[in-house]
Amino acid sequence: MKKNTLFGLSLACFFFVSCFLMSCGSGDLDQSASETSESSEQAHFAKQVKVFGILVVATNTVADDKLLHAANMMAEYLDNDEDGTPDNPKVLEALVSQNTILVMAKDEDELRAIGRGVLPPGAKQSLYDYETRPGGAAQGLFDAALEEIIHPITDVGYATAYPEVFGTEPGSEVAKIMDEARGGHFEPVPEKYPDNAWYTYYDETCEYDCQITEYIYWALTSILGAQDFPGRLERIQDEWRYNTAEKLKTGDPKIYALLTDPQYKLPTVLPDGVYKAESFTIEEYKQ
Repeated sequence: MKKNTLFGLSLACFFFVSCFLMSCGSGDLDQSASETSESSEQAHFAKQVKVFGILVVATNTVADDKLLHAANMMAEYLDNDEDGTPDNPKVLEALVSQNTILVMAKDEDELRAIGRGVLPPGAKQSLYDYETRPGGAAQGLFDAALEEIIHPITDVGYATAYPEVFGTEPGSEVAKIMDEARGGHFEPVPEKYPDNAWYTYYDETCEYDCQITEYIYWALTSILGAQDFPGRLERIQDEWRYNTAEKLKTGDPKIYALLTDPQYKLPTVLPDGVYKAESFTIEEYKQ
C-alpha cells in the first residue's frame, strides 16, 4: 500500500515532512501506474472547496464531481452525524491550526509539475483524480478518498488533540497496540514479521510514525465496512488481515475498543460522499 504525497509541511506535522511528492505508505493495492496520465505543463490549482475551515484545492484537470465528492467525505468524517457541527471540536481546531489542506491533482506527475511553494505552508495531503472512485466498491474498486482524507484527520487532528493516545511516536497508546499487531516493536521495517502478526507492512519508506498512520486507517475503515467487498481481502491480506469489524473485534480487541470509544468521537458511519447538512460550492482558487 502506498500513502499519497504530502508536501510543503511544517515540522509540527509529524511524518509528513519526509514524504514530499513521494509515497509514504498506504492506500490501495487496486492502483497501478498504468492508470496515471502524463503530467501537464500547464497544471495549476484552479478551484477549491472549504470544509469547516479546511481547504480542498484542485487542479483544473480534476473533475468537479470528484472534488465535491472529496469535500463531502471530509465533511462526513468530521461531522459524522451530519448535524452541521463537527463532532470533535478539539480535532477540528488542530486541523485548522496546522492549516491542513487536501490537495487534488490528476496524478502524481501533475502534482510534481506544479512543485513547492504554490500553496501556503501547512499540513498537505494529496488525493488523485484517477484513484477517487465514488461508489467504487460496487465495481470491486477501492475509493482512495476514504483513505487519504482520514490520514490527516488522525495524523494531524487526533495526534495533536490527544498525543498520549493517538500520537505517532513510540509509547503512545495506539503505538503500543500497533506493536502487538506487528508482532513486536520494530522501528526499522523488519525483514520478516513474526508469523503471529496481522499487520505486516514492508515498505521501508514507511517509518514508525507512518506505520501508525496506516494502522489506524486499516483498523478504522475495517470497522466502518470500507474493506469488506468481494475480492478486497485477497488484495490486501499481505498487509492487513482483519478487514471487517467482527474480525477486528475478535482478533485485535484493543484497537477496536480504542477506535470505538465514544469519548474520542471518531466516525461510526462510513462516508458515502453525500453530506446532508450542507451543499458545497466550488469556488475559484485564490492563492
